[in-house]
Amino acid sequence: MQASQLSSYQKWSILIGASVMLSLSMGMRQSFGLFQPSILHDTQITSADFSLATAIQNIMWGITQPFVGMFADRYGSRYVMLIGVLVYILGLVTMIFATTALSFTFGCGICVGIALSCTASSMSMTVSARAVSAAKRSVTMGAISAAGSIGLVIASPLAQTLISTSGWQIALVGFIGLACVMLPSAFSAGKADKIEIDKADDVNQSLGAVVQSALGHSGYVIMALAFFVCGLQLVFITTHMPNYLAICGLDPSLGATALALVGLFNVFGSYAFGWLGGRYPKQLLLGGIYIVRSLAIAVYFVLPATPTSTLIFAAVMGSLWLGVVPLVNGLVAQLFGLRYMATLTGIAFLSHQVGSFIGAWGSGLIFDRLGSYDLAWKGAVIIGLIAGSFQMLMNVRPPKAKNELAGALPEAA
Repeated sequence: MQASQLSSYQKWSILIGASVMLSLSMGMRQSFGLFQPSILHDTQITSADFSLATAIQNIMWGITQPFVGMFADRYGSRYVMLIGVLVYILGLVTMIFATTALSFTFGCGICVGIALSCTASSMSMTVSARAVSAAKRSVTMGAISAAGSIGLVIASPLAQTLISTSGWQIALVGFIGLACVMLPSAFSAGKADKIEIDKADDVNQSLGAVVQSALGHSGYVIMALAFFVCGLQLVFITTHMPNYLAICGLDPSLGATALALVGLFNVFGSYAFGWLGGRYPKQLLLGGIYIVRSLAIAVYFVLPATPTSTLIFAAVMGSLWLGVVPLVNGLVAQLFGLRYMATLTGIAFLSHQVGSFIGAWGSGLIFDRLGSYDLAWKGAVIIGLIAGSFQMLMNVRPPKAKNELAGALPEAA
């Protein structure tokens, strides 16, 4: 079946399933920082332990993503996504009963990390890209990313309310309920496995040949390396902002409000960048996101933290949050087609998760050693400005083999 042959019901069931799955998996994951103060108070887990578990979660997500992508490209996405949801639930259950760093790391770090590689942006973008034409691909992926941020608007207030009224364990039980909603969503999104790839989006090469071509393509390598800063900046904020606000003497509920605001503004930002990516050079938009994010971080941490400055910062960061997802996935499809999209985005995502590991664990280590986050945010700003500049200069010409077989895709270069 071709994408053009899908009925409206079939197309929307795939896209809505992908949106709900992405929304809830990322919404819960980005709210884990809200649990840090209560878990540190009630267990033997320290701030460094919590940061290390979060860092391992991100590196496990990155390490497993290429292999999950290869499996999905070869055997289909549905089973990958369904198994991922079950592993997510296992991780949440383990976190509820965790009292030591080792058990908490297994649940929050290893289980949730593996689950995210099966349920988050790579899988949702892969299935949604197959369900629409090339002309609508960028804006569709932007819309999926936008819808995906709604989960943060739901998960963050839910977590904060339950933590305040019933305790952090009950809040995780609430997250298990959200994870159960992901099961039918994953099944529905998996219908994309039946869609045949158009010749214009395909390459007549083996997986190994395409991966070798990508690793030898200067533009892809620069994009993957620049993706590092995206993970570093975002995970630093989601993991350590609640603790930073507490240090500044601000109300703990402000952290939940800020994260919810990030999710709300990401709805508009992701859709906007998806729309812009179909009309303007994606590499310029992507580099611009990294640079503006870096400047926003610099301004926020230089000025005294107040409720107003925190909410403004959250709104700005939210506008730039997941807008990178349709742009990175769009560039991969533009350069190499759809056949091995999950694999190639997974390899690039490994760089992102190395940055996430450093943003979570490194920032916690800096705080434990120096008593402040100054060195952490300064490093995030400097690296972000460098990465954004290089990203804007990336080579966006498809490799010779793809040009010969199909030509460039009909989207803006």
